[in-house]
Amino acid sequence: MGRGRAKAKQTKVARDLKYRTHETDFGALARELHGEDDNPSDQASDERDDHDEWSDYIDSRPSRD
Repeated sequence: MGRGRAKAKQTKVARDLKYRTHETDFGALARELHGEDDNPSDQASDERDDHDEWSDYIDSRPSRD
């Protein structure tokens, strides 16, 4: 007992996935799986940035040895 609501939701989701028509962009899926970037201009701007994003978190206090 107690699984009725969960099972009904699973059945609803499964039925929705089975019968809904999907417009799948296989080209975009292939690019995502192969790691190709949709916006090459963003990648070029990242390469020009020499600032290390983690350098702001370095502890600048002198160590107590």
